[in-house]
Amino acid sequence: MPNAPASPRLSMLQVLACGAAIVTLSMGIRHGFGLWLQPITQAQGWTRENFAFAIAIQNLAWGCFGIFAGMVADRFGAFRVIVGGALLYAAGLAGMALAPTVFTFTLTAGILIGAAQAGTTYAVVYGIIGRQIDPARRSWAMGVAAAAGSFGQFLMVPVEGLLIANLGWQQALLALSLAVLLVAPLAFGLREPGFAGAAAPRREQTIMQALREALKYPSFQLLMAGYFVCGFQVVFIGVHMPSYLRDKGLSPQVASYALALIGLFNVFGTYIAGVLGQKLAKRKILAFIYIARSVAIALFLALPLSPLSVYLFSAVMGLLWLSTVPVTNASVAGIFGVSHLSMLSGFVFFSHQIGSFMGVWLGGLLYDRTGSYDIVWYIAIALGVFAALVNLPVREAPIARAPLPQGA
Repeated sequence: MPNAPASPRLSMLQVLACGAAIVTLSMGIRHGFGLWLQPITQAQGWTRENFAFAIAIQNLAWGCFGIFAGMVADRFGAFRVIVGGALLYAAGLAGMALAPTVFTFTLTAGILIGAAQAGTTYAVVYGIIGRQIDPARRSWAMGVAAAAGSFGQFLMVPVEGLLIANLGWQQALLALSLAVLLVAPLAFGLREPGFAGAAAPRREQTIMQALREALKYPSFQLLMAGYFVCGFQVVFIGVHMPSYLRDKGLSPQVASYALALIGLFNVFGTYIAGVLGQKLAKRKILAFIYIARSVAIALFLALPLSPLSVYLFSAVMGLLWLSTVPVTNASVAGIFGVSHLSMLSGFVFFSHQIGSFMGVWLGGLLYDRTGSYDIVWYIAIALGVFAALVNLPVREAPIARAPLPQGA
């Protein structure tokens, strides 16, 4: 059976306030990257595939580094990881502004920012929530943190649009590189006393034992498959929808408002998902979210395009946007316990980021080849149906483990 969590050492208010503020800033900035696609490619003479590939690498790097950030956070505490992530984020945004070539742009916007996001977003923050908040309120608390990331999108995307309009795309990125450093002082509120010095709390399993157990467990594999689809859909839409709308003759303001609406309604969607995760089968919640996304995309493509249809689509997608996050992570915690939660969440999230890589890169590649995003929209619909089906067989009960030998 999973380890019983230790008594909370930090107050729930402190954990949620600092964790939510960090996720708000970190996720809010990255949700606006689609606004830079056309300004950067037009100014530098690059293709959309060049930009999309760098953001695709960012998502892949986020997933790769997320595994190791989770391991370090589980072993030494999340404070060091979050501070390091804030410094990398600032460096990556500055490098993104000043990169003279596609290669250096990919290194900074892709690898540096991807590594930074690994240390400043959900997997690390959810590890703290899992350890510090009682299981009876864990799914709800994860919903609050996810809702904060959504509020960050609602708050930051219009701000980023204004910064680009008033400062230019380069100066806007430099301003954000300074703003993201606020994450570092917020990390002090998440210093867990049990991780003082180099000593970590004693655990029932080693990292490798926990990893082998999870990777062999069918329900973990199914959660990873579903999360792949989540990444594909949301990152394709988040990065390419602004350009899709401009190609269709709508103004840039419509795209900014659309992304902001996704963020606003996602505040409610993620919170509701977290609350429902305490009461209903999480696998059914996930299946509903994925099938509802497919229906929403299909209707968006079938109906005449107008600002009103864009705003309605954005509101519906917002309710479904990151609502998978608290439910998926609460499922992992419920099955395996919280001792290695940041690492296991990192592995599930790695699958999400492979999907993100495919969604954003295929969007740019197929647009450059065909002059249209239609094929990728259809792929997103089909994948949503697939994700709904694979989540239904997930077993949410705690995994049964053989008792340890006496004295082990």
